Amino acid sequence: MTQMWWRDACQAPDTAAMDQARARQQQLTKPAGSLGQLEGLAVRLAGLQGCERPRLTQVAISIFAGDHGVVEEGISAYPQAVTGQMLRNFVGGGAAISVLARELGASLEVVDLGTIDPALELPGVHHLRLGAGTANFARQSAMTDAQLAAALQAGRDSALRAVDAGAQLFIGGEMGIGNTTAAAAVASVLLGCPAQELTGPGTGLDPAGVRHKAEVIERALVLHALRADAPLQALRCVGGFEIAALAGAYLACAQHGVAVLVDGFICSVAALVAAHLNPQCRAWLLFAHQGAEPGHKALLAALQAEPLLALGLRLGEGSGAALAVPLLRLACALHGQMATFAEAAVADRPA
Repeated sequence: MTQMWWRDACQAPDTAAMDQARARQQQLTKPAGSLGQLEGLAVRLAGLQGCERPRLTQVAISIFAGDHGVVEEGISAYPQAVTGQMLRNFVGGGAAISVLARELGASLEVVDLGTIDPALELPGVHHLRLGAGTANFARQSAMTDAQLAAALQAGRDSALRAVDAGAQLFIGGEMGIGNTTAAAAVASVLLGCPAQELTGPGTGLDPAGVRHKAEVIERALVLHALRADAPLQALRCVGGFEIAALAGAYLACAQHGVAVLVDGFICSVAALVAAHLNPQCRAWLLFAHQGAEPGHKALLAALQAEPLLALGLRLGEGSGAALAVPLLRLACALHGQMATFAEAAVADRPA
């Protein structure tokens, strides 16, 4: 890959705006620090938006979908046909993320990077057809170099569409039967952890199924001899189209100054990849929740992330991130609309 756009500089948060926001927090009619993490969120968003009083009226959600050849190894409780069926559900308005996007007034884009049905044609879906899913990474590399570059670019293109539409916050979601296996494999490489510590039930495997899933991942890691200092190789050999697209979207958002709200386990793996490829992007990533997959806690720790919610979620689709949007909006509203001590004629604490 000759055009390594992901190495381009990311924008820097506006420290002056953050200082102004901190000063405002000290003047609001409440004890200092009494709104806990909400105060820090408002200050951080001020830096990411470059203004003392940030707002989150324009939210863009992009769902990236793709199938996974490793499903041949019996690592999923659901058949691969579900991926394409869920794409229809997304644009039909019946999926969880569809409901959440409507309730939030957020835009919703669906990008099909490559399902097992190459003839799938759904109105309202961007069909890119990078392949009929990835190859079975237990036997060969999941992607070619060209497919990996195209998946990263697809995420970038989606983020740039959001930027052009005036998005203040970007949420990436994913869909793809088998993608918790790919995510756990990439995470195992980048974290240097045994697959058994990061592998979970995904869509509902029993304990024996989880053990088999971890064994498939371990065999693949031996086959490909991957290293933590080569994130693109890990992504190409054992990743997925949608994981690569998410990483590309996160990087492009950071380069163009749009905050990202990262969803669950799979999206956090993409965030880890993005942070490896360009550490400057980390400043633009907020983390919505700690999900139920056992590997998510280790990922959040590696990213030094403080998730906003812990509700035992494991749906994916960007649903956990969407659920956290009202919290961010309320943090902004409290920061921007509360009266100061002087405005309310309330006595401040002694200097």
